[in-house]
Amino acid sequence: MGHLVATEVRALVGLLDELDYYQLLEIDSTAQGSQVKQAYYSASRRYHPDANRDLEGEISGHVHTISKRITEAYQVLRDPRRRRAYDAMRDEGGAARIQLVDAVARADKQARDQHEGTTPNGRRFFSLAKHDIERGDKDAAIRNVKMAMTFEPKNAHFKAKLAELRGA
Repeated sequence: MGHLVATEVRALVGLLDELDYYQLLEIDSTAQGSQVKQAYYSASRRYHPDANRDLEGEISGHVHTISKRITEAYQVLRDPRRRRAYDAMRDEGGAARIQLVDAVARADKQARDQHEGTTPNGRRFFSLAKHDIERGDKDAAIRNVKMAMTFEPKNAHFKAKLAELRGA
């Protein structure tokens, strides 16, 4: 395996944004889970900052960047759901790399929007309805959910909450 040299690190960090996760881990896109894991461990050992303590300054920072990207690639490719989403995006000619943090933030926002609302007024009235429910005021809760639905008529969560309140 040998130690990394500065020119190798500089070259890889320069290409990092152009490589997809498969290229980074040096595997085929049809690689099975065990192959992904093996490739990750191999790349991780090679580029881990602790294994390259002798590198200094800018090169040490590059090794950290590469190591993070390798971990990110593994986290996406080992999870079947994330991998399918990644492959679909890659097949459509989209960016070859998804920022894991961005993907998690988008998923959290979508879930929050679905449950809390996507518009300021939808969120405000739905929040009022939740407070009404906590106080035991079902009629006020129904009015506020209806108001929220005037701003977000297609919000499935609002519809379900209204049906639940009417049925209770």
